[in-house]
Amino acid sequence: MTENPFDMPGKDINWCPGCGNYKVLDAVKGALHELDIDRKNLVMVSGIGQAAKMPQYINAHMFNGLHGRALPVAMGVKLSNRNLVVIAESGDGCMYGEGGNHFLHAIRRNYDITVIIHDNMVYGLTKGQASPTSQMGMKTPVQVNGVMLEPFNPIAVALALDAPFIARASIGDTDETKEIIKQAIQFKGCSIVDVFQPCVIFNKQNTYQWFKENTCYLPEDYDPADRKLAFEKAIETEKLPLGVLYRQDGRELYEDLLAIPDTPAYEHKVSEEAFEKLLAEYR
Repeated sequence: MTENPFDMPGKDINWCPGCGNYKVLDAVKGALHELDIDRKNLVMVSGIGQAAKMPQYINAHMFNGLHGRALPVAMGVKLSNRNLVVIAESGDGCMYGEGGNHFLHAIRRNYDITVIIHDNMVYGLTKGQASPTSQMGMKTPVQVNGVMLEPFNPIAVALALDAPFIARASIGDTDETKEIIKQAIQFKGCSIVDVFQPCVIFNKQNTYQWFKENTCYLPEDYDPADRKLAFEKAIETEKLPLGVLYRQDGRELYEDLLAIPDTPAYEHKVSEEAFEKLLAEYR
């Protein structure tokens, strides 16, 4: 088997045995390797949480930031150098809770970045309180009488904002998840991938078996260009759909709207006249 250049042999991984994050890591590294991504041109960005540790275990450039703030950093990285492959990833609490506002506006602007959310339906780093995607009735050390609110539906929200690429995967099926992530990375635009992955310590409800029994793949004749059909699938609750739910190629990128050149920002030159004008504005 060909050595994966994104592996980091000997690196201690601080996840619990059996954690779904291990398989997400394998799927992402497998996707990057099979797409032959140059690791020198890859930047992984994350926030805070168990899922957000993942870039530390990938042999590439990475930025580990603040809770809920992975996306603004990823946007800035992409605007500074359009040639980079930028992947923002973190957990459901980080992306949909603290980072919910950034999630909305990253979709609206349509940067060419891939957003991978580890969705275990609980806060795993801070000892198991309910997250935005926790299911009603789930009891936690904080929600002792059970979660009272309906879970946040990231797929439906992304569709409402007309995100150009929306997918959902389950890490119980690592190969299928890898293929979905490959499509997301190759897509030109803001690609959203919500990945179901169990927290084996703090979420005893949504286990590997639960996800297997409560999910189903989209049929082979499913049309991901049909936004109305995607909405119907997004609000299904009996069996949560897996696969690419919506795809709209050819949308204009935010980088194009800003007329960002292909050359990295550090190579941009400002004329002496323009520089003096900028100085005058701040004097």
